[in-house]
Amino acid sequence: MARKDNLSTPKGTAGSSGYDSDAFARWAESVARFLGTGRYLAVQTVLVVIWVGINAFAWELRWDKYPFILLNLMFSTQAAYAAPLILLAANRQADRDKDDVERDRDTNARSLAETEFLARELAEVRLILAHKADRDDLIEPLERLTQAVERLHGAPLVDDEE
Repeated sequence: MARKDNLSTPKGTAGSSGYDSDAFARWAESVARFLGTGRYLAVQTVLVVIWVGINAFAWELRWDKYPFILLNLMFSTQAAYAAPLILLAANRQADRDKDDVERDRDTNARSLAETEFLARELAEVRLILAHKADRDDLIEPLERLTQAVERLHGAPLVDDEE
């Protein structure tokens, strides 16, 4: 019987950890977006006012006395979690911005190449038009050809009365 030792995955795993870092990063972005809204600030302000009001004036319901150490601990915990989530969201935004800049740079390079190509084509058309035969260039050869044909036939091809 052959051994099935696969050293590329840890023992007891089916091949993947089930952790989706992109899903977590998307969640972190949504949390960071919420933390930056006026709605969040309003809700937090109302909760703090209620917390302080209950703990300062309702003597029977007090669970966090005056220096409000529990409230301070909650803010510290919130900040400890919010800061990395905001940084993660900022890093993802920076990556998206970098990708956008790369796409813009590629688009600009293609546009510049197309513009240069069109400028060369236009210059070529101008050169060709500068060397084209116009009416004055054709009159003399046509008159000579007409005279040669008249000499061969012995009669004028064009009415001189006109």
